[in-house]
Amino acid sequence: MTISFKQWTTETVSNIRESNQPLPIRIFRPIYYIYVAFLLTLTRWRPFGTNIFERDWDTLIILDACRVDALREVEDEYKFLTVNDSITSVGSTSFEWLNHTFDKKYQEKIQQTAYVTGNGYTERVFEENGYTGNAAIPFGPSEYSVVDTDDFKYLEELWRADFQDSSEWIVGSGDVTRIHPRYTTDRAIRASRESDANKLIIHYMYPHTPYPLAEDPDLRDPFEPLRAGKLSKQEVWDEYLDNLRFVLDEVEKLLENIDAESVAITADHGEAFGEFGMYWHFIGCPLPVMRRVPWAKATAHNSGEYEPSAPAPDSMAGSTTAEQQLKQLGYL
Repeated sequence: MTISFKQWTTETVSNIRESNQPLPIRIFRPIYYIYVAFLLTLTRWRPFGTNIFERDWDTLIILDACRVDALREVEDEYKFLTVNDSITSVGSTSFEWLNHTFDKKYQEKIQQTAYVTGNGYTERVFEENGYTGNAAIPFGPSEYSVVDTDDFKYLEELWRADFQDSSEWIVGSGDVTRIHPRYTTDRAIRASRESDANKLIIHYMYPHTPYPLAEDPDLRDPFEPLRAGKLSKQEVWDEYLDNLRFVLDEVEKLLENIDAESVAITADHGEAFGEFGMYWHFIGCPLPVMRRVPWAKATAHNSGEYEPSAPAPDSMAGSTTAEQQLKQLGYL
């Protein structure tokens, strides 16, 4: 976030004068950012939550924005899945999670880790000593003790891949198209088979919005329509679960094509569907639906029956910018 009392004051006055939101919301926003400023100051030195490098795993699968209760609801549909634990995430947004997870405190372990990720915040976090969003706060930390890209044993940023909408690696249509989770699966299998890293992290960008399989346009990016009462919570929840199943089908294929004695399936943060008037996810939120994430254990065995064919992101003529990917996900 931008650390500027002057800019925070200017944005506060401008926000209160807006007429397209109820007055309580306009007043609450700047007050919330004061809370965020205190929280970021405190957690910069004493992070809250469980760092993944404090847990035991060989391969870690991140399902972006996956809630504990959602994973438990579909648990019986997948033989590999047993949701027997949960942890408190170190953030309620991806960039918070990245800031605190890849702290230099864990540099030795990170240097033995391969990270295959579809999350576009890696560029801002690893190349700018941390990142906390664009909004202004009156005070707080200007940078974090975060590693850079060279500290990883191997790093592959899948969001840089540039596909045409007609590509086999694209799912959805119209205004909502996304890279198919199979692309992450293929690249993760390749990294597992070819990298000599001791640990492997695979970061899927599902079940995070938008929902490219939804037939109803409102359900493709549903949180504003949900807030406005155009959609019911059940409608959005059902679509969210379908998006979760979409990625779990890929996790199943992944586990059949890599070798790992200890696999953990978790999330960087959760999601709010109207609890206490909160929707989606945002920085510094203490709600359990955003901060409590699953910790499911599994094993993986390479059957050798599947040969990945997805091209590497850096093998393409063009590349997607971080801004393009984050805009697609609703952050910008």
